[in-house]
Amino acid sequence: MIYDLSKEIDRERLATRVKALTAKGAMVEFTEKAVRSNSQNRYLHALLGALAIDTGETLEYVKEMYFKRLANREIFISTKVDKYCGTVEEVRSSADLSVEEMSVAIDRLKRWAAQEGFYLPEPGDEERILDIEREILRMKRYI
Repeated sequence: MIYDLSKEIDRERLATRVKALTAKGAMVEFTEKAVRSNSQNRYLHALLGALAIDTGETLEYVKEMYFKRLANREIFISTKVDKYCGTVEEVRSSADLSVEEMSVAIDRLKRWAAQEGFYLPEPGDEERILDIEREILRMKRYI
């Protein structure tokens, strides 16, 4: 469970959970989760949308195949051996990435895109990002 400690209700829930685990004598792992900013999510969505429009593929296809499998295999793809299926690939969710991992993943996507001849805007290129967002909305049923 993830608790947002800026909210009173989550602080109370966490305190209750800690008391219950303490009473059980449980072993726990405690980590802080860095949440990506809305601007980072918005920027990634714009980049993926631009690639979807330029390649004629869907947004989901671009995200999994180009962003995760081609540009960022080391971050997103792991393999395991399943006793029934043999060796299978598991694809990590981008929601699980830290701010730093997402920054690396975005940089790798931009490098890959440049090598393939696609221009992707920089984060500060607000005008181009807005153009892409408008185009994504216009093309929504196709991508």
